[in-house]
Amino acid sequence: MKKSLVASVIGAALLGSTAVLAAGVTDAMIEKDASTGNDVLSSGLGTEGQRYSPLKQINAGNVSKLTPAWSMSFGGEKQRGQESQPLVYNGKMFVTASYSRIFAVDVKTGTKLWKYEHRLPDGIMPCCDVVNRGAALYDNLVIFSTLDAQLVALNQDTGEVVWKEKIDDYQAGYSNTAAPLIAKGLLLTGTSGGEFGVVGRVEARDPRTGQLVWVRPTVEGHMGYKYDKAGNKTENGISGTTNKSWPGDLWKTGGASTWLGGTFDNKTGLAYFGTGNPAPWNSHIRPGDNLFSCATVAIDVATGQIKWHYQNTPNDGWDFDGVNEFVTFDGPNGKRLGGKADRNGFFYVLDAENGKLENAFPFVKKVTWASGVDLKTGRPNFVPENRPGDPSKGADGKKGNVVFAAPSFLGGKNQMPMAYSPKTNYFYVPANEWGMDIWNEPITYKKGAAYLGAGFTIKPLNEDYIGAMRAMDPKTGKIVWENKNPAPLWGGVLATGGDLVFYGTPEGYLKAVDSKTGKDLWKFQTGSGVVAPPITWQDGDTQYVAVVSGWGGAVPLWGGEVAKKVNFLEQGGSVWVFKLTK
Repeated sequence: MKKSLVASVIGAALLGSTAVLAAGVTDAMIEKDASTGNDVLSSGLGTEGQRYSPLKQINAGNVSKLTPAWSMSFGGEKQRGQESQPLVYNGKMFVTASYSRIFAVDVKTGTKLWKYEHRLPDGIMPCCDVVNRGAALYDNLVIFSTLDAQLVALNQDTGEVVWKEKIDDYQAGYSNTAAPLIAKGLLLTGTSGGEFGVVGRVEARDPRTGQLVWVRPTVEGHMGYKYDKAGNKTENGISGTTNKSWPGDLWKTGGASTWLGGTFDNKTGLAYFGTGNPAPWNSHIRPGDNLFSCATVAIDVATGQIKWHYQNTPNDGWDFDGVNEFVTFDGPNGKRLGGKADRNGFFYVLDAENGKLENAFPFVKKVTWASGVDLKTGRPNFVPENRPGDPSKGADGKKGNVVFAAPSFLGGKNQMPMAYSPKTNYFYVPANEWGMDIWNEPITYKKGAAYLGAGFTIKPLNEDYIGAMRAMDPKTGKIVWENKNPAPLWGGVLATGGDLVFYGTPEGYLKAVDSKTGKDLWKFQTGSGVVAPPITWQDGDTQYVAVVSGWGGAVPLWGGEVAKKVNFLEQGGSVWVFKLTK
């Protein structure tokens, strides 16, 4: 076990001598996280990722009285995008920030208790801003990942580093931005870096020590491994079949990174990870389905084996990725189902036990790459003329035919997590309506270099809006209601038992709308764009709502004409907490 002290810890000696140590977060507590309201122990307000709270002190009738309780700035010059979901336990809020920072904050006063700033090397290569999406709690540890592809476990009370482990080589393009997942006593993490030709995978570790337990690659052809307590590894089966869906050696740099993290369902015993785009983007180089890219993989937590997979976009040619969260819920006749709003513009409902497709329908208004999804085969009905052209057959051999595609590669939905309410049985999806001109170019792999083989320009589809919060009925596939927004929506969603849906906008507002109708009920200007998911919890007799504010992420970096429409938005870095006025 590696131990060191952190120079940036604030008041560690004082806290270490006076803090009342909690018993620690247990597996049983994490399993009940979705149904308890006095804390927030996991990303998604429960490992299933429903982002639903049964709390209803704050409700549709009184939310207009919601006012700030406190706000805390992350400080410094390291603003950029803030996509973190805070955690709340034992009187403390744990919130990560850009550039691989994490803070512990007193939940009653907003007083900063300690701060840890990870020392990042020169030359990190994050694809889509220097973001971090949150941490995990286990025992008396708070654990988060870093932009140079490491995991750091800190003492919750002092901020002291308990262990630190390397995931992979940042100089080869690996990074990590997702909140870790605790499932059955294991710490599950993914990898980022699909735009650099990395090999995606899911890792399981002992959360107390950081010791590897198993590794499962998400590119077909790579070997999985399991580890004993001494750190010795043995083979644990190849993922799929080598060269079955990948030509030549392309599987060796195949992408399919698991950069958004996963969910876990205790009823099925399976962890669900979305996998990203195959590398490179130029699909003409890699004929075949290119498993397990652009898919959901269901992994047996006990063994590290892939039990089933469902591929949303075989042979992806648009960077539609597939990392979006798979959220499990109860269907009819006791069937356990899962919903996924994919980057490609379709919403999928699968049997969570076996991956069988139950339903698929668009959740955006314009989809050009496919005419629909065949419910019998589970495969998309491609529109061949809307795939970017083969550059080797172009007029000059340097650029393939340009096509217009919708959605854009930033997706009908991207990193911003949706919510599901078992009270309304609706999914609340932050959707975006945009398209792109896209073309292919010749490309060869070079370690640590961008591995795209494509060019693009993103364009809005409508004059009056890009983003739309949509209530989707997973049974009918219908949009029940929508609430439009001029700028793209890039923050997550919270649904509550008080008939409310909370979400933020790039314009800076945290909003509350009626969960049944979408009617605006309340909003507050946070001072910078909101690109993070809200949370709620109850302390004593008071319910709180919190959200991180700080504009950034992929849109201002990659958004083309859309980025120009929102270039007036200011960066920031703070966490806001709200409660009802008496």
